[in-house]
Amino acid sequence: MTKSLWQAKQVRNEALEEAYFYFDQNIRPLPKLPSGKINPAARGLEDNDVDAFRHAYVSGVFTQVYGETTADVFGRLAELDPASIYSNSQNPGSKNMDLWNNAVGRKHGKKTNSRKVLLKRIHEALKKGELITNPVDSRKYKGAKGDPKDSSKPVIAIDKSKSGRNELFYDTNKQIELSREEFIVKIQSGGYPGYTVKNIRGTPTPVSNPDGRKANNLS
Repeated sequence: MTKSLWQAKQVRNEALEEAYFYFDQNIRPLPKLPSGKINPAARGLEDNDVDAFRHAYVSGVFTQVYGETTADVFGRLAELDPASIYSNSQNPGSKNMDLWNNAVGRKHGKKTNSRKVLLKRIHEALKKGELITNPVDSRKYKGAKGDPKDSSKPVIAIDKSKSGRNELFYDTNKQIELSREEFIVKIQSGGYPGYTVKNIRGTPTPVSNPDGRKANNLS
């Protein structure tokens, strides 16, 4: 695992801790370990308001850090060990519930820069019924704007330079990481027909071919 994906897991773990702590302090007490720390493995954290809150908040944090499209993909990647984010529920409505709440988190993540503000926004969303807190909820997640994604565009950007240029990429189909140079070589050899290479400010840069779908753009 590269430093960037390791950092993504760290961001996720920090966000989970923040979500549980806020929920425990401001909504209702959560099960705790003998040490006094919240027990994330305890029963009662699935298919309910805790589950909804943590999904939305973690997704919102990923949006703040990586952008909306990458946050959406990160929420689905087994590579990032989502077992600690997603519930182990076997309820058929749980996946819809998770995707719905992830989308709500991304919406609020786009509108905020502060995690403290985001926590309050997600809390408000919970109180207003914006989140799904029960898998039997009749509301259905219909996908992010721009879905379905073009299968020829499976790549997301997962790290940037200080100037904001995408430097590390992740192929969500093959589950491999590519440096900017590696991605450029593969694009130029025909391995990624959905992308092209442009000279941006004097530097060869991978870009997504325009197709009118925002979800297909490299974040």
